[in-house]
Amino acid sequence: MSRAKSMFLAAAPLLFVALWSTGFIGTKGAALNADPFAYLTVRFTLAAVLMAAITLARRAPWPTRAQAGRAGITGLLLHAGYLGGVTTAIWLGLPAGIASVLVGVQPLLTGLLSWPLLGERVAGRQWAGLALGFAGVLLVVEGRVGGGGTVGTGAVIAALIALVCTTAGTLYQRRVGAGMPLLGGTTVQYVASASAVGLVTLARGGGAIHWNAEFIVSLTWLVLVLSVGAILLLMTLIRDLPAARVGSLFYLVPPLAVLESWLLYGERLSMVSLVGLGLCVAGVALAAAPQPSPVPARTG
Repeated sequence: MSRAKSMFLAAAPLLFVALWSTGFIGTKGAALNADPFAYLTVRFTLAAVLMAAITLARRAPWPTRAQAGRAGITGLLLHAGYLGGVTTAIWLGLPAGIASVLVGVQPLLTGLLSWPLLGERVAGRQWAGLALGFAGVLLVVEGRVGGGGTVGTGAVIAALIALVCTTAGTLYQRRVGAGMPLLGGTTVQYVASASAVGLVTLARGGGAIHWNAEFIVSLTWLVLVLSVGAILLLMTLIRDLPAARVGSLFYLVPPLAVLESWLLYGERLSMVSLVGLGLCVAGVALAAAPQPSPVPARTG
């Protein structure tokens, strides 16, 4: 591995976490002003157009028919399913911070399933880190709900659907995504996602969008920074790093998202939540730390 690639893989996870955490705040800004599926139709369509333009401009390869089919499935899971669930949950009144924490259980599911499904060995230290992060997630939820928040059943179900979709999408992309053209494959993902949520929007009789300043700023940020920048980072990380290590990064997202939602929308932060956030950070540090290289046996 070249030095440049090593430096990129060292910095990319932290950059991804920083960008991904803002998605929950941007989604709240969009959900407050639009029907969730109408908004996602616009977002995915714009993202597909941008990614197609980048692919053409760079003369990057397009996926084969078989690869395109697999990319479409990944898109339906990682984009339509995950973002559809998160946006619906926030639209139904779930605080952005709580939504980020509920889907933050994803690393535990990824770690549990990556060994039987992908054959990736998860070290004891990584299991300890995943368990510590999960305990932090539970504390954050307890602190947020105990601090006076209310969590509706429909919103929680939507968030759990998002959790299942992002876990399945990460594992599926890790298993079948090798050799997938990054730019062209991501374009196909967005085309599939835009088509799916567009059909849902039509089936629901359409949806209103209030094109005010908050919605436009949120949509612009979500398309350019999240749907293009962060997603390309995620696809690269899934391709180049073990699934459990990529999954553990999602434990860092709730702390940032909760802090951002507190600063921007006044969502309260309790002392219990602060302790939980600390455990999340510690769990990621433990789970994502590189394993020491084995000492070669001496001969002679």
